[in-house]
Amino acid sequence: MNLLHTIAAFVVALGALVIVHEYGHYLIARLCGVKVLRFSIGFGPPLWKKRFGRDATEWVVAAVPLGGYVKMLDEREGEVAPQELGRAFNRQNVWRRYAVVVAGPLANFLFAILIYWLLFMHGVQEARPVVAMPASGTPAASAGFEAGETIRAINGEPVTSWQDVRWRMLQLALERAQVRVEVLNRSNQLNWRTLDLSPFDAEQLEGDTLALIGLKLYRPEISPVIGQIVSGSVAEHAGLQAGDRILTANGKPIRSWDELVEQVRGHAGRELRLTYQRGDERRELTLTPEAVQQNGIAVGRIGAAAKLDQQALDKLVTVVRYGGASALAKAVEKTWDTSVFSLRMLGRMLIGQVSWKNLSGPVTIADYAGQSAQLGLVSYLNFLALISISLGVLNLLPIPLLDGGHLMYYTVEIFKGSPVSDRIMEIGQKLGLTLLLVLMAFAFYNDINRLISG
Repeated sequence: MNLLHTIAAFVVALGALVIVHEYGHYLIARLCGVKVLRFSIGFGPPLWKKRFGRDATEWVVAAVPLGGYVKMLDEREGEVAPQELGRAFNRQNVWRRYAVVVAGPLANFLFAILIYWLLFMHGVQEARPVVAMPASGTPAASAGFEAGETIRAINGEPVTSWQDVRWRMLQLALERAQVRVEVLNRSNQLNWRTLDLSPFDAEQLEGDTLALIGLKLYRPEISPVIGQIVSGSVAEHAGLQAGDRILTANGKPIRSWDELVEQVRGHAGRELRLTYQRGDERRELTLTPEAVQQNGIAVGRIGAAAKLDQQALDKLVTVVRYGGASALAKAVEKTWDTSVFSLRMLGRMLIGQVSWKNLSGPVTIADYAGQSAQLGLVSYLNFLALISISLGVLNLLPIPLLDGGHLMYYTVEIFKGSPVSDRIMEIGQKLGLTLLLVLMAFAFYNDINRLISG
């Protein structure tokens, strides 16, 4: 069921982004007077097709949902009736062709801006930027960060959430820069910490960048008190109830919920003896945690959840919300920053400063689609916006066969005064296809490697 959920989330996401991208091409083509013959979502044999509109454009949903295309009237692809020559794409001036091609990636950027704008106006619940005690030997430990400090600003730029901290640190880690962080400690005293990211290995950007820096989100210690029991679970059959406080596991004292989780996970399919307190009475029982596969490893699970102090948790959460105009400005800024960062990452990959392991293929994207969908609509929309930006950036790269390759040819045509020769375009298509196949091979290799390594 989880696999089906992931596939469905991936197909819906990809379908939406392809529709947005291709509709950008379609809309501007129509505005420029170009006749559109087909609008296809996916490739391969049609699963559904129907003709609509004055030009009887054929709308198609095809079998392979890994892209799409808009087919326009063009003398290079077939015979054109004399009365329709003026509506052929190849007969349009270079500026109109440029507009039609650039409209696809532009639609992806506008779609991302729209999503972020709606999310910022609606309000996004995020974790406050409160840090835990950093691990020794990390840049954060060397800078003197202490547990419970709230990050207020990074290099003079205010931050309001943990997500803001993650994004800014990711950018600065790529620059391997000195970072000045303004923090507020538990006594409401203002301090400054200086992070030295110059020795930071940019190849490690594939992992949890903040953890490598030593910055971890603060979590209050949760008492080992059961708050909820899953119906039909191991915990229910053993007789545990909400409100029970776990005291020991196999004789080892349990002081926090994390310690209990560690014991349960480590006893998959093996007996675990628990001592617990119910009211004023001390009791003991033995249960066998259910073995569950997680990243290829068997871990134990009993079906019990902790009793949480909601007031304490509420203090660690903030709602980021803006008015209409401010939300739009923030959405444009976020889309721009993400686009620029994506280009910089690609540039660093090309010169060898960033590992090609950061390149992801459809398997990883599908996995993220499924995970974000499970977290809720806000997370899924954030995922859609990010992938839409990535699709826009990818299509603008000056690689033949992509939109950016066509734009490159049109730019040459503008300065040259005449179209690029068919021979040059043929060579470019072969080079572009080779490069795209190499990129796809890297992406699939990384996907498979991630699946194997968990």
